[in-house]
Amino acid sequence: MARPAEIPTLATERLLLRAPGPEDFEAYRDFFADSEASAFYGGPLTAAGAWRRLAADIGHWALRGFGLWSVTEAATGRTVGGCGIVWPEGWPHHELTWWIAPAARRRGYAEEASRPVIGWACGTLGWERVETHMRDENLSARRLVARLGGVEIARERFPDGIERSVYALEV
Repeated sequence: MARPAEIPTLATERLLLRAPGPEDFEAYRDFFADSEASAFYGGPLTAAGAWRRLAADIGHWALRGFGLWSVTEAATGRTVGGCGIVWPEGWPHHELTWWIAPAARRRGYAEEASRPVIGWACGTLGWERVETHMRDENLSARRLVARLGGVEIARERFPDGIERSVYALEV
């Protein structure tokens, strides 16, 4: 797989998606410490666990040639979440994923960040589609996938033993 020479910056009207770095640790720490906010993202995590998660997100780019961007407000530079495509070792599919800090939710940031990520994967990586999958009880993620035009293509049991719907997203 071709790897980008560097992690590109993607921009929307209100957001910048940029390479994750140590300056994002506070946002990671706060999000992953919140058991309700991080319930579908492997949380809650200690500060050390959040640091490892940030390090994994940075390293994913080097290992796979794609990964999670830090989502920042263009006007303030404040990190409000993460969005990108991950494919952990042993997992059956790549996945569009996102997380948004509770204080920044209900502003459409997850949808706004997801659209250029899908476009980048299809345009730069040459993928025909991007996939995402989620647990049945993650209703807000299901609503977002519907707004993004996601189509359910499979129902699978994943390596963690949880059955999930797999959705296809296209530009």
